[in-house]
Amino acid sequence: MPIATNIEDLRDIARRRIPRAIFDYADRGSYDEATLRANREDLAALKLRQRVMVDVSERSTATTMLGEPVSMPVAIAPTGLTGLFHADGEIHGCRAAHAFGIPFTLSTMSICSIEDVAEAVQKPFWFQLYVMRDRGFSKSLVERAIAAKCSALVLTLDLQIQGQRHRDIKNGLAVPPKLTLRNALDIATKPRWALEVLRGKRKTFGNLTNAPTGGSGLSTLSHWIAGQFDPSLSWKDVAWIRSIWPGKLILKGVCDVDDARIAAETGADAIVVSNHGGRQLDGAPSSISLLPSVAEAVGDRTEVLFDGGVRSGQDVMKAMALGAKGCMIGKAWLYGLAAGGQPGVAQMLEIIRKELDVSMALTGIRDVREISPDVLHAPRRGDVVLPAGGR
Repeated sequence: MPIATNIEDLRDIARRRIPRAIFDYADRGSYDEATLRANREDLAALKLRQRVMVDVSERSTATTMLGEPVSMPVAIAPTGLTGLFHADGEIHGCRAAHAFGIPFTLSTMSICSIEDVAEAVQKPFWFQLYVMRDRGFSKSLVERAIAAKCSALVLTLDLQIQGQRHRDIKNGLAVPPKLTLRNALDIATKPRWALEVLRGKRKTFGNLTNAPTGGSGLSTLSHWIAGQFDPSLSWKDVAWIRSIWPGKLILKGVCDVDDARIAAETGADAIVVSNHGGRQLDGAPSSISLLPSVAEAVGDRTEVLFDGGVRSGQDVMKAMALGAKGCMIGKAWLYGLAAGGQPGVAQMLEIIRKELDVSMALTGIRDVREISPDVLHAPRRGDVVLPAGGR
């Protein structure tokens, strides 16, 4: 595997190793991608406050998330189609996360099933749920997560209707894939990827193989999935999930202060400030710009996690400074997986950890739990503020 010193290096390796349709699925956003760009740009605009002459000879990135000890305040976010980025990708990702000492979240739309992953790892993982029109099938997914001893349920709130992702349509990304001359030629140039995926345990959505589609085959499953997004979802459904799920509950996709207050009243153990990585409502503000007001609104009633554009240890530090207890990483972990399987994910996590550790030292922080708004630089009178991209 080529040398990678940051997440952008892993992104470049991934882009060369996997088909364009799969890479764009992870890398791009909905509509004009304004929110996708804002997630990154607004994080970059925050500046850290350099401090000197503080004894930082002993430092720790260890903390807790939902009461669980973690080696750093990061969890791997749920991502669909992960097993197409690398054969058995969900298993590789879960093993890497557990070895590193952080949580892994399995998506409803994973390639490997709940049972596949549970059989392959030694520790519990988190499971992400979409509540579908077929509530009976949704309940069966919860029951499977309970049987697999999943330690938390991540309920995604912001996908009642799917935002249009232009790249996926143009690339023919579908189940089954729409074979065009362009993507056929692209796959032909990625024989190593193709062979690995063919040798993988599964080739379709593992958690949905027993879905009541009324037929068989990938095409029928695809139509069933498309019809399962439910615009009638409400807070009553959250209460229903809370009633049938006995473990820790995380609500993902909270961006509004009013919604955050309601979410905190549901008894959820945590909420995730997230705009779905810029893949749903385009034109919405960045996740990081909304984090402080949401964190203030819920106070200590529920734990606040952050998701949206995290690609460095500095990003983790900035989110924690603005009120997050930890971060979820989506795109960056898929880059690592595509670049090198389990070792690639481990390398991604080590890059994040090392950046966080060094940034703590250079801002005078010895313990990650001490991060506060004080680590952010607030321009003062007399400071020269350069335009974006200035030096």
